[in-house]
Amino acid sequence: MNSKQPVTRKATTFRHFCRGGYAIFSSLHREVRIGVLSVGMLISVNIPKAQALQVSTHPDCEDEGDEKELSEVAITGTMAPLTALQSARIVSVITAQQIESSSAQSVNDLLKLAVGVDVRQRGGFGIQTDISIDGGTFDQITILLNGVNISSPQTGHLTADFPVSLSDIERIEILEGAASRVYGASAFGGAINIVTKNSTAYNPTSEKETNISSEAGVQGGAYATYGGDARITLCHKLPSSMGGTGGGSLSFAYLQSDGATSNSDFQRANTYLSGHLDVDKFRVDWQGGWSYKSYGANTFYSAAYPNQFERNNHFIASIGAETKGKVRIRPNIYWHRLLDNFELIRHSTTGENFHCTDVYGVHVCADVAWAAGHTAIGGEIREEAIYSTSLGHPITGTLTHQVPCEELFYTCHDSRTNLSFNIEHNVILQHFTASIGVLSNYNSRFDERLQFYPGIDLAFNPAPQWRLYASYNKGFRLPTFTDLYYKSPTHEGNQGMRAEESHSFQLGTTFRSKGIDATIKGFYHHGTNMIDWVMYAPADVFHSANFNLDNRGLQVQLALHFAPLFDREDTYIQHLTLAYTNIQQQRRDEQEVYKSNYTMEYLRHKLIATLDHRLYRRLTASWSLRWQDRAGHYIRYENAQSTGQLVSYEPYAVLDVKLRWAMQHYEWWLEGTNLTNRTYYDLGNIAQPGLVLLTGVRLRF
Repeated sequence: MNSKQPVTRKATTFRHFCRGGYAIFSSLHREVRIGVLSVGMLISVNIPKAQALQVSTHPDCEDEGDEKELSEVAITGTMAPLTALQSARIVSVITAQQIESSSAQSVNDLLKLAVGVDVRQRGGFGIQTDISIDGGTFDQITILLNGVNISSPQTGHLTADFPVSLSDIERIEILEGAASRVYGASAFGGAINIVTKNSTAYNPTSEKETNISSEAGVQGGAYATYGGDARITLCHKLPSSMGGTGGGSLSFAYLQSDGATSNSDFQRANTYLSGHLDVDKFRVDWQGGWSYKSYGANTFYSAAYPNQFERNNHFIASIGAETKGKVRIRPNIYWHRLLDNFELIRHSTTGENFHCTDVYGVHVCADVAWAAGHTAIGGEIREEAIYSTSLGHPITGTLTHQVPCEELFYTCHDSRTNLSFNIEHNVILQHFTASIGVLSNYNSRFDERLQFYPGIDLAFNPAPQWRLYASYNKGFRLPTFTDLYYKSPTHEGNQGMRAEESHSFQLGTTFRSKGIDATIKGFYHHGTNMIDWVMYAPADVFHSANFNLDNRGLQVQLALHFAPLFDREDTYIQHLTLAYTNIQQQRRDEQEVYKSNYTMEYLRHKLIATLDHRLYRRLTASWSLRWQDRAGHYIRYENAQSTGQLVSYEPYAVLDVKLRWAMQHYEWWLEGTNLTNRTYYDLGNIAQPGLVLLTGVRLRF
């Protein structure tokens, strides 16, 4: 849209985006005004209503209609928080409205509709999921919860065990491309930041000192699936001498199912607590969460064992602060623990493993705006440790760490300390933004000296509707404990693994006019010491190995918003989006590989079409069509025995729909996934669920 064309509605203020100091892509601590974006940033989201937020999910905004368009939303991949009008990188945002209108049952399902994200599942409902960006692997991205890195050093297979449910989430921010100079290790291919609904819900026009809101929902459907969730939020106006608010929220969710495929039954539960204290001179935010999953892990690590089982407990806690003034200092302390129990054969101790992974650290960042631009410096110390019955070095001497709730002791241990320091400077002019920075990093396990990871991002506005982008960033990723030590009848780790590194280049342009958004982006990644699990012969096991890889791709996206396009609020069709990505990779390895387990099984083509329209009064329908063509092959198994035959992945299309009747205090929804009952494979030998129908209701108070 063109910002020179005014809208007739009165602007409303959202404080949510500027007050969330822990959000990694937060704003310049300015109020976000509702209006029209002049820069195409949100176009890179491929879900209906890419600009929309529903007022009912934001009690801190004035009620001026069901939807508001975002203006000056702070989404950036820099250390110093910049607005969308200033950012030199394209960042996708999935809003609360998009989450409510989609047919997703989990964050993992929701990310399928982001064209640059590859979501590979071993079953339905987002239970066993690997997430990657732009042709990378599940270990090559950083997952953040309100800006706190919750990625697992044990394995990226478990990174998607989020301690929050969809009803907790305010928005999801997706940054594609290497971002190590900002987020450190694992931000090799990009970062995904999940921002929860915070407790800054106080309405300054209200006569009440305390505002309380709550919501609850239940759902059920096919395959004996049922569950529910509830959430309560409190925000209190502090005395005038303190000049601010304090509050918190608490949520709980549970879901279970027999599963839509063989050995895919599951139970899932999570609880999440967050709070804030916002006064004149500083703000403090804290959060804590727990998630539990137990599930039939069909062919998790090998189709030779289709009856595997997994049980996880994930705990997270963090507290952060932010000063207010010309110089802003943002310290943060965090900890998260993952308890993992894996059974190679369900209900059997054969091949059973127990793991306890702890990550804790301190991160401090400071930024200042001055005459020459916006400068930020930061530092972090992060400790990663694992106790296990299989991963790590054998423990010598007396075993002292007992497996929780088991009459066993961990027999292996490993740990590593990561120290990093980064600095960045941003030059912000009327039509031009430049961001340049560097990360220096030392790891006690892999680095004998400091390693440096620089980057530069440029953006230029040749005209009000156009914005051009160019960037170069160097990224790195440390091997996981699984890469180093995992050993089974079908896999063998490698303790000599080296850290992955890449040189990432991006070129892109966005066009935004009245009701029309478009983006074209190309990228090239040159990777060295890339990590994959490979077989060198048909009868071989999978080995963890390093190699070089070139990865290049192109993305094209178009979104049409019919209300502003036709200057009408009552259009039957509301939003239509089309998005396509093409990726090509070339492996450079001295030794020929018979089978790649992850790296070479990338999405060669991905096409997404979404349609959002009204049916009757407040009854709406949201459709999504996803077509994918995956490169690579898998070994066909029959009756848990390898046939030695390599089978190519076949292209497939999946059609989903969600019907929704929404009122101020309640809503009803019915959703169907895979409406055509298509049989398809994200991973070899594991057929994905056919048609699944679910329904539910939600109440708000």
